[in-house]
Amino acid sequence: MRAARFHGKSDIRVEDVDVPQIHEHDEVLVEVLWCGICGTDLHEYMVGPIVTPVTPHPLTGVTLPQVLGHEFSARVVEVGRSVSDVAVGDRVAIMPAIVCGRCRFCREGLGHLCEKFACTGLSAETGGLAQYAVLKEYQVSRLPDSVSDVEGAVVEPASVAAYGIDRVGVRGGDIVLVTGAGPIGVLSAMYASALGATTVVIAEPNPNRAALARAMDIGPVVDPTQDGFADFIAETTEGRGVDIVAECSGSTPGLTTAMDSVRTRGSIVQTGLHTRPATIDAMRLSEKDISYIGSWCYLITDWPRIIRLIASGKYPVAKAVTTRIGLEDVVSRGFDVLVNPTGDQLKVLVSPTTSG
Repeated sequence: MRAARFHGKSDIRVEDVDVPQIHEHDEVLVEVLWCGICGTDLHEYMVGPIVTPVTPHPLTGVTLPQVLGHEFSARVVEVGRSVSDVAVGDRVAIMPAIVCGRCRFCREGLGHLCEKFACTGLSAETGGLAQYAVLKEYQVSRLPDSVSDVEGAVVEPASVAAYGIDRVGVRGGDIVLVTGAGPIGVLSAMYASALGATTVVIAEPNPNRAALARAMDIGPVVDPTQDGFADFIAETTEGRGVDIVAECSGSTPGLTTAMDSVRTRGSIVQTGLHTRPATIDAMRLSEKDISYIGSWCYLITDWPRIIRLIASGKYPVAKAVTTRIGLEDVVSRGFDVLVNPTGDQLKVLVSPTTSG
């Protein structure tokens, strides 16, 4: 089969590899339908290896090269003898986390914090940027007919966004600010709106991304670098500041905007990952009595809930998808486009079986 494998910094090759096989009774072999390129994949491409293992991973034992891709939908083609949740022919969304089930966090129901955490497409035998992949039964969730293959491929980033918003407890009537209109930013904005936020403001300085976010009609999209931004927030909130901020830019300017815009005793969730130390005004954090909360991945049991929300139409995640391509173009029309700071794409989906 064809697969996009990460060998090292700036080195992704589409190669012929063996079709993976089921080895355990609780495994599922799937044919990949669509796979998204994630910001984590981009970090690996630009400056990695970071989380892709150069020595045997403690849980999976794998090392580079790694088949990338952890945001994907698929069709089941074979199941192990003890698998009962899915059957051959089912369409599924993939929950890519691989957990030990034994550490203190796994036993507390917090598998996303597993001490030996691994991930399909980053530190596992297979990944979604290939024609076939092998998963554990707990990693696959059946898609209803009302959820498309494309939507199924967005369940993973949609769950990242949802977990961040859930960490700060958005309530109906809240005014929410999202800093950064990347894929996680727009999905966070959609989810906050689905929960009943009265107004969701998106702060985005990149005019291309701002235009894409504006076309989704979630709420106002404003350039935080312009002089009128603070006045806009004050006018929107009657001078109080926003109730909740989802900081999705992973940048010091985005965090500063969050701190300046949130109301006294409001909350900020750090959903975007900072790849370098950030500067924070700790005195302002104290003076405004702000709750600043981290967010890592998602609850690994959340897939059925997120799929139901997408099926209801209240979480229109397909709007975040801006381009669909074939596997052979994954570098030139995928990675190279997305790492361009002036790029005009949000979520790029890749099909290993079609030309896109």
